[in-house]
Amino acid sequence: MSLSEKIVGSDELMGEKRRDEQQDVAPRSAPAGRAGVLRLLPLALLLATGAVAWFGFDVGQYLSFEALKDHREWLLAQVEQRAALTALAFIAVYALTTAFSIPGGAVLTLLGGFLFGTWIGTLYVSIGATLGAVAVFLAARSALGGLLRARVGGALGRMESGFRENALSYMLVLRLVPIFPFWLVNLVPAFLGVRLSTYVIGTSVGIIPGTLVYASVGNGLGAIFDAGGTPDLGIIFKPEILLPILGLAALSLLPVVYKRWKAGRAAM
Repeated sequence: MSLSEKIVGSDELMGEKRRDEQQDVAPRSAPAGRAGVLRLLPLALLLATGAVAWFGFDVGQYLSFEALKDHREWLLAQVEQRAALTALAFIAVYALTTAFSIPGGAVLTLLGGFLFGTWIGTLYVSIGATLGAVAVFLAARSALGGLLRARVGGALGRMESGFRENALSYMLVLRLVPIFPFWLVNLVPAFLGVRLSTYVIGTSVGIIPGTLVYASVGNGLGAIFDAGGTPDLGIIFKPEILLPILGLAALSLLPVVYKRWKAGRAAM
């Protein structure tokens, strides 16, 4: 075989190999794209369901002080006659409301205090809110966590590393300080790679102080309605209440401060 024939034969083999590689890659790219869409479905369904419930079925009319006032006797009768079932129903409604990011958490927390008392109401609210928040967290982590890390790269990677190193402290601060929207705090830790166990502990513990405040107001809701008034949802921003909560947030950051101080000493 001549040299030119060998070269031609080699080129033909290389061409066939490239065609085979292209055929191998093409079928794999389509499922990957479908997998990405499927990962988005849980989060998209949660958000879409919440929007349909709020705008399409006007769920907001049931999460209002007027609705509580009009149905308070019936609600109290349910607690008296079906205590366990009512408690489970309340936790389920709170969890679904949180998972679907439907506004009305403050009103439901007041209702918890009104129906079950300050401490038991706080417990039920904490369980329901944590369950709903976990649903959002898992959906967001599955849908967008890896995608954001791939797109943003180093900046998010450094933020993720710092957050994960002190995840519990930061989670407690985000839950304690009332200026951060609850739905936003449900999402951000999922994008930063926080472990589920840390997320659950930070959420369930961090929401207790604020929940106690609103549940205690709800515990006296009957007297407020009898007087023709409405509860003050801004009560948590009053200095005598906000300052102790901010103090708890500052205590939550002590481990972070200590680690940085220790690292600074070691670097000297």
